[in-house]
Amino acid sequence: MERPAWAPQGIDISVPSVSRIYDYYLGGSHNFEVDREAAREAMRFMPGLPKVMQANRAFMRRAVRFAVSEGITQFLDIGSGIPTFGNVHEVAQAASPEARVLYVDHDSVAVAHSRAVLEGNELAGIAAADLRKPHDILNAPETAQLLDLSKPVALLLVAVLHFVENQDDPYKAVAELRDALAPGSLLVLTHASYEGIPLSEEEAGGTVGVYRSIKNPLVMRSREEITGFFDGYTMLEPGLVPMPLWRPENDADQEDPYAFSGFAGVGRKA
Repeated sequence: MERPAWAPQGIDISVPSVSRIYDYYLGGSHNFEVDREAAREAMRFMPGLPKVMQANRAFMRRAVRFAVSEGITQFLDIGSGIPTFGNVHEVAQAASPEARVLYVDHDSVAVAHSRAVLEGNELAGIAAADLRKPHDILNAPETAQLLDLSKPVALLLVAVLHFVENQDDPYKAVAELRDALAPGSLLVLTHASYEGIPLSEEEAGGTVGVYRSIKNPLVMRSREEITGFFDGYTMLEPGLVPMPLWRPENDADQEDPYAFSGFAGVGRKA
C-alpha cells in the first residue's frame, strides 16, 4: 500500500480511522482505501450517513455563530477530526477576528493535518489528547497558550461522545470539563441515537456493527441518556432536538430524513 505524502510517519494506514471515515463522508481527500471500504460498508446499511455528517457540521456552524453572538470568543473543540471546509476556526474567526480555537483529537492523522492547516494562525491550535482524560486536555500547554478558562468558553463535543463507551464513563469526563469552565460557558453537543433514523433499529444496527468491527464501537444512546450530559447546564431553546431543528437558518437542512438521525443541543453553565 503506497503511503501518500500527507500521511504522517508512524501511522498504520492499514487500519481504518473514525476521523478519516468522517472525512470521506464529507467529501474530503484525507482518507485511505481502508477507510473508504469501512465507510462504504457502513453506508450499505445506512445510505444516508453523509447527510447525517453534513447535518452535524451545519449545526456546529450555527452553534459557533450563536456563541459569538452571545459574546463568547473561545472555543474548545474535542474530537475535532480532520479539518474540513467550514471548520470551527473559520466560522468563529469570520464572525469575530479575535476568536481563539483549540482543537483536540487523539487521532495522530487528525492532529498532523490540523497542524498543517493551522500553520500561521496564531489564534488556533491543536492538542493531542483524549476526551476520556479531561485532565490531559485541561493541562495541555496549548490550552494554557490559547484559552483563558476564567472566562466563558464554548465546549464543542460534536459527534464524539457516541464513540465513548459506558465503561469509560463519558458522563464523568463531561462533568470534569464542565467544572473547569467559567460560568456562562456553553456546551455544544451532538450524539447519535436510534431515535430519528429513518430505518428500523435492526437495519441501522448493521452500521453500528461496522464500527464495532473496526474497534471503534458506536454507542447509540436515547434522548434521555443524551440529556444527562447537560447536567449542570441550563438547556437553551429549543432544547435537545434533531440536528436540523436547532435554530435552523433555512429549510434546506430539513429536506433529507437522514438529517434527523441523532440529537443536538446547547446548554449554558450557570
